[in-house]
Formats: sequence, structure tokens, C-alpha cells
Amino acid sequence: MNAYENTHIIVIGGGYAGVMAANRLTQRGDVTVTLVNPRADFVHRVRLHQLVGGSDAAVIAYRDVLAEGVRLTVDTVEHIDAGARTLTLASGATLTYDYLVYAVGSGSADPTVPGAAQHTYPIATLEDAQRLRPALDAAPSTAAVTVVGAGPTGIETAAELAEQGRAVTLVCGGVLGPYLHARGRRTVAARLARLGVTVLDGPGTKVTAVTRNTVHLADGRELPTSLTIWTVGFAVPDLAVRSGLTTDALGRLLTDETLTSVDDARIVAAGDSAAPSGLPLRMSCQAAMPMGARAADTVLARMADAQPETLNQPFAAQCISLGRNGGIFQFANRLDAAVWFNINGTLGAKLKETVCKVIPKHLADEAAKPGSYSLHRSGDTARRQRLQAAPTQPPATADQAA
Repeated sequence: MNAYENTHIIVIGGGYAGVMAANRLTQRGDVTVTLVNPRADFVHRVRLHQLVGGSDAAVIAYRDVLAEGVRLTVDTVEHIDAGARTLTLASGATLTYDYLVYAVGSGSADPTVPGAAQHTYPIATLEDAQRLRPALDAAPSTAAVTVVGAGPTGIETAAELAEQGRAVTLVCGGVLGPYLHARGRRTVAARLARLGVTVLDGPGTKVTAVTRNTVHLADGRELPTSLTIWTVGFAVPDLAVRSGLTTDALGRLLTDETLTSVDDARIVAAGDSAAPSGLPLRMSCQAAMPMGARAADTVLARMADAQPETLNQPFAAQCISLGRNGGIFQFANRLDAAVWFNINGTLGAKLKETVCKVIPKHLADEAAKPGSYSLHRSGDTARRQRLQAAPTQPPATADQAA
């Protein structure tokens, strides 16, 4: 038995999924919830490109989004001992839990392109963005800036810097905005052109090597650059792998459709670091917060000796800012495939800004009234159809969790 009087639930990771789960778990008065996070503040990750551009700090005080009843421990989990239900922290401390929510999120993937690790700046985490910002400030306004990667992060970063008058080249390594519908892609390309961004796309634009002053492309071109920003690929922490838990090939914790670990019914996962049924959802806050709510509901159901509900979450859109005065809200179908309809221009920018403001409001509302969030119950028949073609892992039993 642990040292806490109530049932002790630990949430690892204080991002969108972790904070939502921690807040929701406080609706029971007989639980103690501890959130373990390496930072003392909440990182509003969808604004990191704004931190680089200087228009937002991308940080929110936890007191503004975290329920008062949640204990915040600023530390890093080094190891999970599922059998003993204990966590070893980087500080040397040990924590004991009754239930564990694994929400460690994601960060930059280590680049395999020669020279990229030494000569580029990633932007996936707060620390990445904080290292990049002074480097940009030190570079002349006319210095050539190369952004590698044309997903949402690359597009947003390129647009943000170009709007400030920077000379930006966006190297796609393939298609501009792979998620976008062709109509939306043309809209984004037109906006980037108006901002002065040079967009290099097509198969010949894969980066083959990076030096301090040059980006080498597969088609033989050599791009002069003063500063190179790397937005290609995300990776998850290897905590689950190091702890001997079952993961997918990328290291995401493998769960069933209730987000319960296939190894242990006392462990649930949410957000970018979860792989439900081996069919992980798109890495995004759009997925993370509902998954955090679902993970909390699974724990609460198990505490009540009830059957947890399964993942039931559709996607509706992807929104991308194109500087402070432009944006695109790309609608999608229930298979999370982009459709022809989008909202762009200044209205697209306003919608994106509204989304950025609503995200912490959802967290704060759940902190004030645990159990009030309901978007994770909106229904996803398309996911159920995909699961029919992919066998799921058997759920962990209560005996396995003991």
C-alpha cells in the first residue's frame, strides 16, 4: 500500500492530454492526483512558432489551467516499475501509484540527414524554440533563413518569419502541406508567395546534407543559408520502452480501445505517446485533449468496477496560421481526409486564433468543473470501420494489474 490515504493516480506529462486527464480525475473526492512534468509552466505548443516570431510566449501558468487539487511535481520520470507500481524520478525520488496515466507527449525526431543534428534548429519543444529565438535575433534581417519540412509547423514558421520581412525558403522534401486538399494547398501556396516565401517542392527537394551555410538537395541544388530550421518528424520519449512496456515501432505505448495498456490494467495512455490498437491518432492537440478525457474516464470506470467505454473520437479539420493576418481552416471528413472546403484569409486567421484561445479554456473549464468536457463522446464510426481490418491486442485483465 502507498503512503497516500486516498487512491493515488499519477499523470506523467503536463501537456494537453495530461492536464485534461489530471483535471478530470479530481471529480472524485477519494483520489489524490499528482502531475509529474519537467517544467513548472504549461507549454501552449501550438503557439511555439509565435514564440520564435516574438508574438507570443507560448507558456501559460499552471494555476490558470490545472485544478487546485492536482499536485504538481516538477521532475522527470526515468523508469516505470509496473509490477511494484512505482516511478523513479531524475531527482532520485520514488513515487508509488495505484493508477498511472502515461501522457509523455512527443518531441523532435533525431535527424538522420548528415549535418542536420549539428547545423539546424528544431522547433518541436519549448526548449527548441527558446534556443532558436536568440539565434534569429542575432541574424541580420536580410539573412537567408531555410525552413525544412512543409507540414503545419514548417508552414507556420515560414509564414511567421516572412511576415516580419525575413528572406525565407521553405524546403518541402515532397508536397507542400501533405494533409491539405489540393484546393487548400493552392491557397497556402498563394499566401506564402504573397509573403515572399520561396517554396521548393517535389521529390528532388529532399534534403541530403546540411552544413553551417548550405542545404544540399537530392536534385543537386545547394541552397545558401544563414540559419536552418528543422521541422521534419516527431518522436516520442523512450520511457515506455526503457520500462519494458509493450509499444509500437515508434515507442508509443500500445493500448486497447479504452486506452488501457495491453500489459497492465492500472496503466492508461493518452496523447501523442499512445497507440490504441496499434492505430494511433494524428499527433495533435485535437486528439490529445479528448484522449486525456477518455483516459481519465477509463481510470474512473475501473475504480467504480464498471466497464470503460472505448475511444470514440472523430477529426473535423486542420487549422494552420499563415502569419498574423492569414490562415486556413481545412475541413476534413470522418476518415480524417481533407475535403475541398476550407476557410482562409483573415477569417481563417481569426478561426485559428479562436482555436488557440479555446484550447486552454477547455482545460481551465475542466479544472473548474471536472467531468464537464464532452467532445470525446462525439462519435467516430470511421475508426470502428478501420478497426475491423486490424486485429486489436487483448485488453489487460484485473489480475494482470494486481
